[in-house]
Amino acid sequence: MRTHPFLCILLTASIPVNAEQSSIFVRVIPMNHLLLRWRHLLLLLLLAAPCALAQTPSADWKQELLQWRGQRAASLTTPEGWLSLAGLEWIKPGDNSFGSAADNSIVLPGDAPAHLGILHLSDTLVTLGPPPHGFPAGLMVNVQTAVGGILSTSDDQPTRLTIGSLVLYVIQRGDRYYLRVKDALAPTLINFSGLQWYPPDRRYRIQAKWTPYNPPQTSTIVDVLGVSMQAVVPGVAEFTLDGRQLQLEPLLEQPGDKHLFFLFRDRTSRTTTYGAGRFLYSDLPDHGLSQPGTITLDFNRAVNPPCAYTAYATCPLPPPQNRLPVAIPAGEKRYHE
Repeated sequence: MRTHPFLCILLTASIPVNAEQSSIFVRVIPMNHLLLRWRHLLLLLLLAAPCALAQTPSADWKQELLQWRGQRAASLTTPEGWLSLAGLEWIKPGDNSFGSAADNSIVLPGDAPAHLGILHLSDTLVTLGPPPHGFPAGLMVNVQTAVGGILSTSDDQPTRLTIGSLVLYVIQRGDRYYLRVKDALAPTLINFSGLQWYPPDRRYRIQAKWTPYNPPQTSTIVDVLGVSMQAVVPGVAEFTLDGRQLQLEPLLEQPGDKHLFFLFRDRTSRTTTYGAGRFLYSDLPDHGLSQPGTITLDFNRAVNPPCAYTAYATCPLPPPQNRLPVAIPAGEKRYHE
């Protein structure tokens, strides 16, 4: 059954919400008039039912949310999830030896061999070379026995070095290069004790107005290392919360993405949520990025950035325009608190 949005508004305004607002509850009315009034009321309720369904999440919303939260915890605890981060080491121009021995430029955690190899940085090129006594047994480069060569620093497909419980690869942040270290036996992973969440609350599943930027704008985003980058901002989401008009600008991480990425901070960051802010992903607006429409912001799915769990992540920070002057007690709370 389809109901016109205007009819939804009209019906909502017509249906009495309590006894004091409806004269049929407080006056003696002739029976024939009473029957007509009740018939009218039942008709309004039947017509309004589709409006209620259209304006609220599905009956399975809470179950889907809790299932999603469980999946998030599972993704963090995979052998290469964010909780496995065990090192982030700056690669300086020239040779950088790495291994567990103290005489290396980069000292690795855990049970890594004393000398794994040498990373050489020249301009924007990072190459892998053997240590003085050759690559140790068991060192693999992209699932092949280790040989020297150029390493890819692409975020999508970096060259992976693996040995024992360790996975290593080079990342670029700004004009610097870092060796990222993951350890399937990292204490942060082994000692994981679960995530803390606010109870599901439909009030924080918000239908916001979407206003596109044509053409898209750019915003300067700074990460925890102080490195800045330019990001694409396709529009702005506008909504009302606690009587205040608010705006959030999302980022489009990659052309063609089917979701938007919001970096935001609110007043709970001072008390119960991660101090630097949180992340929120949403589906695209109902009419696409380039047309006005609506967008669903479900703050029940707001999550901590990786930096909330480990000191070895490089997280972007919310831009000034996304620092909200209200509290949003929904989504993930501070880790370990």
